[in-house]
Amino acid sequence: MKNSVTKKLLLGAVVLPVLFSGAAIAQERPEAYASDGRGEVARDSSGDCWRTGYWTPAMATYECDPELMPKPDKTVEAPAEPAPAPAPVPAYTEPEKVSLSADQLFDFDKAVLKSEGKQALDDIVSKLGGIKYDTIVAIGYADRIGSDNYNKKLSMRRAEAVKAYLVKEKGIPADKVFTDGKGEANPVTGDSCKGNKKTKALIACLQPDRRVEVEVAGTKETVQ
Repeated sequence: MKNSVTKKLLLGAVVLPVLFSGAAIAQERPEAYASDGRGEVARDSSGDCWRTGYWTPAMATYECDPELMPKPDKTVEAPAEPAPAPAPVPAYTEPEKVSLSADQLFDFDKAVLKSEGKQALDDIVSKLGGIKYDTIVAIGYADRIGSDNYNKKLSMRRAEAVKAYLVKEKGIPADKVFTDGKGEANPVTGDSCKGNKKTKALIACLQPDRRVEVEVAGTKETVQ
């Protein structure tokens, strides 16, 4: 009887550890990668992770097999809004001055525009296309033949005749055109013409002094 009891106890001692060991194995998850003593994934000399015999693609990790992992979706950023275009800036122009012979515009000692004078003013306006007029100044001059007072008035009448044509025939606003008469001032000929009598020779010599200067200042409608 004693021997029989002893065998049962030994049998129990042997069977129980085996049952518990089987339960532990059933619960343990196979390792896909070998690890070192610190629990970190072991790597070879190339830096690649060591795969165990349990490894399958389903067990891959991004740390060891990133090429097997699904690529993260790329966030597409909306294109930046283009910067607003700078506001157009008109290009300011230097005042342009045109000097016309009074003999071309008027008969001698007259202030009525000739056909040649009208054509000359037409040419000026056509060349100034694309300019927004700020001011147009017509300044009349006379030669030194005659009195100062008479020449002053004559030069002013000629400047006013130019303004009247630009306003009535070319449609330029009257408040944009200014006139002045300088008389004998600022002679172009200087002292080159001798004498004071109204001879044909002196009249011809002083011809450059009989003039009307048209000066235009404004802004071009083109932008920079």
